[in-house]
Amino acid sequence: MPLNLIEDEWIPIVDFDGTRRIIAPWQMADRNILRPDWPRADLNIACLEFLIGLMFLADPPEDIDDWEDRQEPDPERLRGQLQSFAPAFNLIGDGPLFLQDFEDLGSDAKSPDMLFIDSSGGNTAKNNADLMVHRDRYHGLDLSLAAMALFTFQAHAPAGGAGNRTSMRGGGPMVTLIDPKDGLWSLVWANVPCGELGKLNDLPWMKPTRVSDHPSKTVEPPQGAKFDVEAFFGMPRRLRLVCEAGMITGVVQKKNGNNYGIWMHPLSPYYRVKAGEQALPVHPRAGSFGYRQFLGIVAQSKDSELAMLAACVADWEERGFSQGKKADVIVAGWSMDNMKPRDFIHSVHPFLKLSENGALILSGMVEAADKVAVALRSSLATLLSEGEAREAEREVFFRETEPAFLELVQKMTDGADAEVGPEWMKVLRAQALGQFDQHALPGMDQRNAQDIQAIVGARKQLGLTLAGYGKMGADVFTALGMAPPASSKKQGKAA
Repeated sequence: MPLNLIEDEWIPIVDFDGTRRIIAPWQMADRNILRPDWPRADLNIACLEFLIGLMFLADPPEDIDDWEDRQEPDPERLRGQLQSFAPAFNLIGDGPLFLQDFEDLGSDAKSPDMLFIDSSGGNTAKNNADLMVHRDRYHGLDLSLAAMALFTFQAHAPAGGAGNRTSMRGGGPMVTLIDPKDGLWSLVWANVPCGELGKLNDLPWMKPTRVSDHPSKTVEPPQGAKFDVEAFFGMPRRLRLVCEAGMITGVVQKKNGNNYGIWMHPLSPYYRVKAGEQALPVHPRAGSFGYRQFLGIVAQSKDSELAMLAACVADWEERGFSQGKKADVIVAGWSMDNMKPRDFIHSVHPFLKLSENGALILSGMVEAADKVAVALRSSLATLLSEGEAREAEREVFFRETEPAFLELVQKMTDGADAEVGPEWMKVLRAQALGQFDQHALPGMDQRNAQDIQAIVGARKQLGLTLAGYGKMGADVFTALGMAPPASSKKQGKAA
């Protein structure tokens, strides 16, 4: 049976009371819904992007006043607004098909497994190199799962060899979303940009693909705009789904799809290497996302020209925060090594509204923690081998100091800026020395004299750094707005 992504019920959700059911998109305007309920974290994040995109396409707020006036959901209005776009959202059948090439691409189909970013490519599987990616998991997909996988793949498309284009945010972009913690509707509405009602022809599959058989053939946002509806429904890959007996059993791909230039996607943060240069989308690093990466992603950086919050996060200050509403920031995305996925990050952090001075203090706190982590890592050279073991201790350091970091940041939002530096230094000192001692003290009586002397010397040097002595110690204190000890330079030379 054909699937229409506007009219039919196909999105799995879970209600606040734990009930699981399937809804059509217009039913997102139901206060009982908690969140999407797909079997994969990347599909759940992409589903939120899809629903936000539908709102921007069919019924966006005109301005901040309209946004405020329409915070309460209106399911019947939304159903009517979406209905006119139904012809563009057929997954299989005749005519234009959702996120698929305007033309018939032939019959050289690959497994539908290719729609998942952590699936191995042909060469990877052939060379038996799929250690961190997977092969042969999905031989057939039901229509609902195929639709969500197709959207996720087009929205986050990684590098895929010559001619296979990446998404307009590059492969595996970072996604940041405001979550007012009041269910699906509130989350969707919090992140919908203001704008004008979209048109069917705004969707790239409703017209012939702009074939990019030459590097100069790029697709740019409308003149004078950072993005339009296509930001939510980009189609970098030329794909056609193969359906047999109601299941998607293959995907046909052809090279040289839409080659997107730099669009400022409203759900992703951006950065510049230097002032005046082109803004580029942020991509997740491997490992957990924590406070050392907050600047420009969760909280405004002291240099907003180099590190730019996603528009949806930046807009929340005017939209919700000004009304006294608290919210979290969801940070998610695939960490990629060129074409290879490393891991999918997903974390939740409080929205931080800081004064200009608060942003400077926050930056200093992160800088000080970075320097102390380096000092700790160096001191552990007498106890741990070079490489992963010491790097793992650095990760432990950041993880263990994060709760205290968030407590101190909350104090800043309450206006207690002056107290933060010395308190944060106490936290950093206690954690660094404690971690060192965890490795140094056990079995100390069984070590030879030379090793003991080296360990004692390393701890002394770490202690001096944490007291503000030496260049590193002075830099830590300065970052926190604290004066280093008067003999810091002298002690640094002696060390």
